[in-house]
Amino acid sequence: MAYTGSCFCGAVTIEAEGEPEGMGYCHCASCRSWSGGPVNAFSLWKPDAIKVTSGAENIATFSKTPLSERKYCAKCGGHLMANHPPLGLMDVFAATLPGLPFQPGVHINYAETVLPMKDGLPKLRDFPAEFGGSGEAIPE
Repeated sequence: MAYTGSCFCGAVTIEAEGEPEGMGYCHCASCRSWSGGPVNAFSLWKPDAIKVTSGAENIATFSKTPLSERKYCAKCGGHLMANHPPLGLMDVFAATLPGLPFQPGVHINYAETVLPMKDGLPKLRDFPAEFGGSGEAIPE
């Protein structure tokens, strides 16, 4: 299965092939600030599953920390994805792939939330242990 998406103006198009490694919500201050919302919906993919199908010359990158290389369209500022080199994963923002059936499985960095969500999903204080976090779950 392949899912297609684009930036806000359509100058950059991408394709995600297969199924994501995971999906969920991030509540950290960096994701909130970057997304302009109280929570960021993510889908994580192996880097070779993501292809830029047009407009690669319009992609700009911003890295606040070594954990995330945030990619966006230099023409419209539309957010596309974030490469996470230490994790070996790409985060394609869920809204960037409108055809992807978003099925979140976890909340990460929930200790920083500004929008409590009671949905029965696990709420991790920070990151899963396999990604260098505590893996500690906290109550809804």
